[in-house]
Amino acid sequence: MSSASSDTEFAASTGPLAGLKVVELGQLIAGPFAAKTLGDFGADVIKIEPPVTGDPLRQWRLMKDGTSVWWQVQSRNKRSLALDLKDAAAQDIVRQLVQDADVLIENFRPGAMEAWGLGPEALLTLNPRLIMLRISGYGQSGPYRDKPGFGVVAEAMSGLRHLTAEPGRVPVRVGVSIGDTLASLHGVMGILMALHERERSGLGQVIDVALYEAVFNCMESLLPEYSAFGAVREAAGSALPGIAPSNAYRCADGGYALIAGNGDSIFKRLMSTMGRMDLGNDPALADNAGRVARVAEIDAAIGAWTAQLSVSEVLAALDRAAVPAGRIYTVADIAADPHYQARGMLQSVHMNDGSELKVPGIVPKLSRTPGSHRRNAPTLGQDSDAVLREVGLTEAQIQALKDKGIVG
Repeated sequence: MSSASSDTEFAASTGPLAGLKVVELGQLIAGPFAAKTLGDFGADVIKIEPPVTGDPLRQWRLMKDGTSVWWQVQSRNKRSLALDLKDAAAQDIVRQLVQDADVLIENFRPGAMEAWGLGPEALLTLNPRLIMLRISGYGQSGPYRDKPGFGVVAEAMSGLRHLTAEPGRVPVRVGVSIGDTLASLHGVMGILMALHERERSGLGQVIDVALYEAVFNCMESLLPEYSAFGAVREAAGSALPGIAPSNAYRCADGGYALIAGNGDSIFKRLMSTMGRMDLGNDPALADNAGRVARVAEIDAAIGAWTAQLSVSEVLAALDRAAVPAGRIYTVADIAADPHYQARGMLQSVHMNDGSELKVPGIVPKLSRTPGSHRRNAPTLGQDSDAVLREVGLTEAQIQALKDKGIVG
């Protein structure tokens, strides 16, 4: 794909969201990831970012030609309008864009949009069909509403960070911005639900997503176990507490094999492969409850077996026995994996300098109207003129805004 743009690229989309107009006012991860997901499936996403600096993500982590390569993932299939939202003239442009928009996405601190005259009451008056996704640390209400909240704090508040550690050691982060991403995906679900409901009512609505709530929603039985038994789940490293056996086991070559032998019949096949049918045929280990009671013994037996073999040898043996198992991938393993390749998860895009860049493919996979990479991430303000012309501004008006630094 080239980074060149044209006004027909988005209109020609055949994705399931073709024709959907999305205005993105967010920055960094949570809001932009939600907009990116909609753009992957055909929506026309107009990303509004500050002139001169742009979205801070442009400068995060490793960069190529002065721009983060992460940007090529987070902002593909979007158009960039560089606009200073603190200026009244820029706020008027947002109102014009909203008049025929389907979705607006923002992830500022609560109250920021209202201070600019762009809160839900104002925007839904302009366009009653508008669906407004608001992502924030703690939500638009409650005693923590005004506190600044990032994904890492949400992961801690939700209970996730407490569990991500070896027992007795300091909790660690998951390794990616999982709190932001989970909030984004909840936001996308909310948008799709609201679009479906709008078909009946003709009305839009506000979707309030809190980062901590999105993570908390994925915490499985954490709360009911505490409610019913007073049980506080603790960190368990790579084990899966209450489900056995499921753990990471060290192998002879120093690597680890992840083995999930926690199904009743799977456990027997695992023990047979290991030559431990004394455990496989033990009536006390025939179900999960019995195995959980003796998990230390089972883990020791599996660990003794894997310690004699390389990771590849362990996985080959377990593949033959149909026991779920896998190795711990680095990104180098991912880039070389034939299954990733066969599933279209390693896509190539061409940068402005002609170099090739690998980026993740698009999920989920739809059989008839799949998503697509229609366009590289835009340069800052690449589409400002085109978008402003679409809302009726003349060339003279656009230039005047540029001269004042309101548009980039």
